[in-house]
Amino acid sequence: MKKLARELDSVPILSVATPKPIAGVPHPIPYQGSKRQLASYIVDLFPKDSHRLIEPFAGSAAVSLAAGHTRRIRRWLINDLHRPLIDLWDQIIRNPEDISDRYQKNWKAQLGNQRAYYDLVRDRFNSHHRPEDFLYLLARCVKAAIRYNSRGEFNNSPDNRRLGANPDTMRRHIVGASALLKGRCSLSSVDYREVLEAAQPGDLVYMDPPYQGVVDTHNHRYRHGILYDEFVTALERLRRKRVAFIVSYDGRTGMKYHGRALPACLGLTHVEIPAGRSTQSTLLGRDDSTFESLYLSPEIEVDDHQLRHGRHHAVDTMSLFAEIA
Repeated sequence: MKKLARELDSVPILSVATPKPIAGVPHPIPYQGSKRQLASYIVDLFPKDSHRLIEPFAGSAAVSLAAGHTRRIRRWLINDLHRPLIDLWDQIIRNPEDISDRYQKNWKAQLGNQRAYYDLVRDRFNSHHRPEDFLYLLARCVKAAIRYNSRGEFNNSPDNRRLGANPDTMRRHIVGASALLKGRCSLSSVDYREVLEAAQPGDLVYMDPPYQGVVDTHNHRYRHGILYDEFVTALERLRRKRVAFIVSYDGRTGMKYHGRALPACLGLTHVEIPAGRSTQSTLLGRDDSTFESLYLSPEIEVDDHQLRHGRHHAVDTMSLFAEIA
């Protein structure tokens, strides 16, 4: 308990906001762990004078897309160490109609033989890493989760309850994302520390690294992990450069903390945001709620009321993401 107390020596601000997806934001890549639900809360914290948004762990780039849709950001650097994901983003941004056509071809070819066709595409992706095959797999696989075996082969199974996003729906999301990012976005697939070294005052960095409970598993897209001490050192370098940043990093279920909190010596504001009831606790007959941790550098100047209550957006609860899922 003493060790935990030292790690949590700054008491987090407990938010009572209930963030919801922003209506109309395009989301072409189905993705486990996407911050689409929390994007409205996060984007509202952005400094108004931010020149460029940098996402070193972009994934589905939910925060970048929300920031573009709400016109909070006009330029981006999107990075992810997982190369097939960046190759897919490249096609979505530069060739939206072509990747939409290729997705449609895969989607239609599966009809009447879904499981066998999924296996065929998965084998083909493991051989050639084609972006259209990767998009199809994410649209069809269980929980839209990227998982690899020890040989580096994508090995997640299909969700046999669904066919993946309808091609017309997928095309609308792809074309919408391209319209936001094309000509204003740089892409890279390098170590996050290299991306942070390039960040300068005036940039805003949003980081959603793999959470501590998953970085050591061999089947995760970040197979080499994100080491806690190295991550803290990288944040210290950003602090010295006075680069504004926001970090989504672990959280808790009830009073169970998932990993170590970022140290108080960084001088960050720590906010806990309600993320709903824990599915696992519900299955066990408990009523534990989950909270996501958000850390803000001192350059993010917002008042206590906003941190606790957020801002209100007009939200269409029958969101586009429901169509993709």
